[in-house]
Amino acid sequence: MPDDKTDPREANEDQARPADSPKADTQDAVVDEGAQLGAELNALLLENADMRDRLLRTMADMENLRRRTEREKTDTARYAISNFARDVLTVGDNLKRTIQHVPAEAAAQDPALKSFLEGVEITERELLNVLERHGVTQTEPLGQRFDPNCHQAMYEVQNAEVPDGTVVDVIQSGYMIGDRCLRPALVAIAKGGPKPAAQTQGNGASQRKAANDDFPPGD
Repeated sequence: MPDDKTDPREANEDQARPADSPKADTQDAVVDEGAQLGAELNALLLENADMRDRLLRTMADMENLRRRTEREKTDTARYAISNFARDVLTVGDNLKRTIQHVPAEAAAQDPALKSFLEGVEITERELLNVLERHGVTQTEPLGQRFDPNCHQAMYEVQNAEVPDGTVVDVIQSGYMIGDRCLRPALVAIAKGGPKPAAQTQGNGASQRKAANDDFPPGD
């Protein structure tokens, strides 16, 4: 007949084993939910920071585009007449040649010739004034150091009294439009004098562009 008696040691082990606690399960669930919410919050914060960074970059790009557009608009308005102005300068050159070819003595002896010469001089001055109102100015290179960006050397002159490379004669006037060279001056430069003092490029001469560099031919 089987023995119904239970081993006291087994009974004690059963009593010592803790039962599953509903409270412990709830606490674990709360911890898991809190960790999940924390992870989602961090993800949202990272996404927000990324979107904010993208927005700032987009705003900076738009501001740069606005500034570039304004600058291009200003340059277009300032330099669009370059080709036309260059052609008009040819008319001014012809007026100057006319004045130079009339001897002063002949004009003084002939009232009609003198009146004609004065009319040509007035026309030339008015032409230069009109060009200046549109940003075209005549350069004065005589006595300056030769600048290949706005001077064109036609010949050299032996002259030991001035620094080497100094402009000693102007064959044809040069013109600027804004801060760009519209037409280089045709000049003669000194040779054989002392070496010119070193100059920095702070005056921006080496960075000057031709007046129509930003525009295709024919504009």
